[in-house]
Amino acid sequence: MADKRYSELAADGLWHNNAGLVQLLGLCPLLGVSSSTVNALGLGIATILVLVCSNVSVSLIRSAVTDAIRLPAFVMIIAAVTTCIELLMQAYTYELFLILGIFIPLIVTNCIILGRADAFAAKNPVLPSAVDGFMMGAGFALVLLVLGMLRELVGQGTLFANMHLLLGPIAANWTWVVFPDYKEVLFVILPPGAFLFMGLLIALKNVIDNQIKARQAQRLEAPAAAGSKRVRVTGTIS
Repeated sequence: MADKRYSELAADGLWHNNAGLVQLLGLCPLLGVSSSTVNALGLGIATILVLVCSNVSVSLIRSAVTDAIRLPAFVMIIAAVTTCIELLMQAYTYELFLILGIFIPLIVTNCIILGRADAFAAKNPVLPSAVDGFMMGAGFALVLLVLGMLRELVGQGTLFANMHLLLGPIAANWTWVVFPDYKEVLFVILPPGAFLFMGLLIALKNVIDNQIKARQAQRLEAPAAAGSKRVRVTGTIS
């Protein structure tokens, strides 16, 4: 039963109830930061950490907080965790922190964080809350990463540029020039390009979901069609 519960949490966070593609939450950082792979990955990791830590903290105090101060307490916890992540980024990834700018402290106001704290972590034990936070954050980070890679590829003709800002000197030579002598497409790098690719990703998910539903419907109809039919006979048979 527990395995099924955790598998459902994973499926909801990564696909069925994805914060970026289904709930459409956190669109401001999703569209504003995803201009490159390193930016998207940096904000995605920060969001996962805040989600997991805040969910665990809220779950630990859920029985000690009254309804009157519940939401203010949750906001204080999220703000404290976000501040810790912000300080860590200043210490270890300062240049990336400067690039991401206001979007790091704005994690406090991200609807995903407070929504999961109030809807799930406040009603469930620590371990399921941690799994829920990780999966919801991973789903959001995955959308961020795909958007960042698409926009970097189409907008600049490269992939994984400046990854050393996040991973250090080991990633200094990770830049992959896919299209040499490529002229930048400014439209894709700017926020309008993010709206375009976001719409394409949502459309792609809807197509995949419709195909899955159609196949499931065919599987349900197939046994009924293949089985024998019972015929009711009335009257006297001589």
